[in-house]
Formats: sequence, C-alpha cells, structure tokens
Amino acid sequence: MTRWMALSLLLWATLGCSARNLAPPLAESAPAIAPEPLPEREAEPETHRSVAAPPSIQANNPVLWVSLASHLGGHESSPPLSLQSAGPDPLLLRDASGADWSASSLQLRWRQVPLDQPLAIARQVAGPFASFESAERVAERWRAFDVAAEVAHPQDWEVWAPAGAPAPEGLKTDSWSRQLNATLEPVLDTVEGPVVLKGPLMLQASDGLRWKGGVFQGPFRLQRDAYESWTLVEQVPVERYLEGVVPHEIGAGSPTTALQAQTVLARTWALANSHRFRIDGYHLCSDTQCQVYSDPRQAGSAVRQAIAATSGQLLSWQRQPISAVYHASNGGVMAAGPEAWSMDPQPYLRAKADGDDRWSSRHRLPLTARDAVAALLADGEGAYGRNHPRFRWSRRLRAAELRQALGDQGLALQSPLQLEVLERGTSGRVLSLKLSGAADAVPVVLRLDQIRRTLRTLPSTLFVIDSMGSQEWIVRGGGFGHGAGLSQAGAIDLARRGWSVERILRHYYPGAVYGPIPQSVESP
Repeated sequence: MTRWMALSLLLWATLGCSARNLAPPLAESAPAIAPEPLPEREAEPETHRSVAAPPSIQANNPVLWVSLASHLGGHESSPPLSLQSAGPDPLLLRDASGADWSASSLQLRWRQVPLDQPLAIARQVAGPFASFESAERVAERWRAFDVAAEVAHPQDWEVWAPAGAPAPEGLKTDSWSRQLNATLEPVLDTVEGPVVLKGPLMLQASDGLRWKGGVFQGPFRLQRDAYESWTLVEQVPVERYLEGVVPHEIGAGSPTTALQAQTVLARTWALANSHRFRIDGYHLCSDTQCQVYSDPRQAGSAVRQAIAATSGQLLSWQRQPISAVYHASNGGVMAAGPEAWSMDPQPYLRAKADGDDRWSSRHRLPLTARDAVAALLADGEGAYGRNHPRFRWSRRLRAAELRQALGDQGLALQSPLQLEVLERGTSGRVLSLKLSGAADAVPVVLRLDQIRRTLRTLPSTLFVIDSMGSQEWIVRGGGFGHGAGLSQAGAIDLARRGWSVERILRHYYPGAVYGPIPQSVESP
C-alpha cells in the first residue's frame, strides 16, 4: 500500500468521506521587479482544448489506457457518475491538487466553472466518416500539407485542422468556432459538502471497480477530453485486457487454436491502433469502434490458457504491428484492405477464395462480374466457415427505408428510386453503390464501409441486387463484416480440422511475421 493510500484510509476512519490537501504550502518570497512587458501578439485560436497524449506502449510492460465511458458530463444536467467498490476495501481518489478521498462508493456531478481568461477555439472540420480508417486516410492527406490534422470522435469520426490551413483538393470542410468562457469540472459529494475537483483524477480500487455489471481492476483515471467532457479510463496491462476482449469477440467455447489466433490478433490490433483516441488522451475505447472490452471475469480457463500460450506474441510487418483486422464471416472469399476502407494496399490483406482446392478452383478471382458473385453465393461446398448463420443471407430493401437511411440526402430523391452497383473489388464486394431518383436530383453514391454504415440491415458488401418491382429490391449476400483478414468462422472451422495457430494466421495474413512485441510501439 502506498503512503497516500494509507493516509487516505486513516482520514476515512476518523472523518468519513472528507478531504485534505496534501500539497505543501508555497513558500513566501520577496516581490521581484518585473521586466518591461513585451507587446502582446494576438494568439492563433486552438482547434480544441489540448489534452496530453497517452504514453507509448513499451514491450517490457505494455499497458493500454482504455476508455470505459466517454463524453461524461457533456452538459451540466448530465447524470452523475457513480463509482462503487467491488469489495469491502474503499475506493481511493486523488485529484491533481494532491487532495485524497476514500469511500466504498463515490458520486461525481458536473459544474461549469468560469475560466480565468476566455479561450478561443476555431477549426476546419472534415467529415463525418464511417470509420476511423477513412478519417485517418483524410488526415494523412492533410498532413502532407504540413497541417496538424487530427482524427476526433465527438459523435462520428471527423478530422480537425487549424482554421485557415490549406486543405487537400476536393476535400469539403466546414468552419467551426466558439469562445469558451467556462469549463466543466467534476464535483465530489462529501459529508462536508460538494467539492470541485481538479483533474485528472486518479482512482485506485484494491477490490476492483464495479462497472456495467463487471469488475475491473484498474488503476483508473477520470480525465478531460477534446470535447469539453470527461472520460473514465482504465490503465490495464495488455494481457489482462485480452481477458476482457477474447471471449466477447470469438466466444470462450471456440477450439483452442482459434482462441489462440484471436488472442494474437486482439493483442496486435490493440497495439497497432493505440493512436486511435490520441486527441482525447487515451489509446482505445471499449465498444465496437475498437474491440469490445467487457468484464474480464468472463474469461474462462480456455481463454486464459490461450493468452498464456501466446503471451507477448503478435503479427508484424517491417517490425511494426500489422493492421490485424478480423470479422465474423467472409462468405467464402477474403477481401483486400482497400475493398473495406479507404486505405493503402497491405501485402498481408489480400483478396483470396477462402476454401479448399475445389472451392478455389470453382471461384477464381477476380470476381468483378455480377454473375461470378451470384455463382459464389449460390455455392458453399468446400468453403471454410460455411456453418456461420450469416454465411448466406437475404434482405429486402424498400424505397421509404432507403430514403430514411440516407437522411437529408434521401429527401431530395424522388420516386422511382434506382439502385445500381457501380464498381466491385477483386473479391466481388461492392465498392460503390449509387442511389438515384427521378428528375434532376443529384444521386447519392455510397462507397466502401459507408455502404454498411448507412444501410445497416446489410451484414456485408458481398451481395447482388434484384429488383422486385414496386420500389422493392432483394439483396442476396454472404458473410458478416468487412471481409478483410481473419474470418472467425473460418478460423473455428480450420481449428477443428487440426490447423495450428501459426498456420491459421499465415493463411489469413500471408507474409506477416509471428513473434514478440517490438521494443516500443510508437503511435503513427
């Protein structure tokens, strides 16, 4: 137990939930003669209120900062944040001023506190984008102009750049500005009354923190983000993080080598994406925008054994973790990375028929013709992972539903609507889908991951469309997810056929190197 923890427990025993500032008083000194002030120059506005970046990941002690809850206290009427110890030992809270509190449960509310000086915020905003990958690609184009462009996630994925900075040709941006006169701060309810805290806040939970039905070990931070709200962050070692990811991504009952493959990929993906929420001061989220991270107690013995068997191992390319994307089912054909997102081609994410030799000989790539895709969707014999419930699927689309999914863009499209596949990738997946209406309304073209993000009833972009008349269409497709990298259904199938973890990973990521974590994983 640290010195400040012991002192906190003593305070709790004598005073209840009370506070004491442990910082020494500032020493008094004689006034100094101030130099003649220089003329003030009007400062350029910031794009956002800056937040310190999270630390880089070290191979000898890899720790992730993972958001358990974000956008907390977005306004003063936001619900309070309740924190509960999972055992008899109290929670121990310290704020940035050095004040300590301890209790079995703590409740934090939010209050607007005036700033000493107003803060001007101004930026250019590009987006929204359907995924981080698409937003990052735009940010990289902007950075080529020596512009400090950053990916943000206020609600959807966006790219922020300084006001007035040159933008890449063809990139549509909006201007956004405001003046901050106050800041949102957490307020702790104590027996002595409410106390405004100075962030970031540090939280220790020796018996664990109860959160959303689970128990998390921490330690934890409550810190400001780039949107004038707050985030509850767990600082979790990578191997413990995997206990909260693997059973929720592939299922704890999967065969041994499939669990091991998923473990390697979850570890690799986490390290390769540790820059995803850099603007907000942490590495990863805990929902489907990252990897689902939930109650680590659900990791049974099989999951823990898979983590131990692959401890510290990942897939790399040129000594950096690869983009270890994975999904539920590829429908019998792997997608190349650029068929899923706006990204540079990667040698280890290739389009390829995913089945035995007979399957591969019947469905030779490229599958850019509609008839070739229809033939694949009518087949299944010899494909890996064909037992997945969405290996084959069909959906009915109606004009009214399409307009609703398109939002404001759909309102301008008058009946009759038309759906047209403009382009397919090597794996047969739809790269661009045009929705057009009568008269002179500008058609809407959905591309790559934007297709599934907009038409959410479609499990994948591996599909063909047939008109049923009366403004209805039948979409027949295969697979569930983007299709790039490992198919979890395929890995389970191959594990049951006796494939080793390394053979499964070589199959889905050809050329990637299986080995230990590099000495330091720096954010791109």
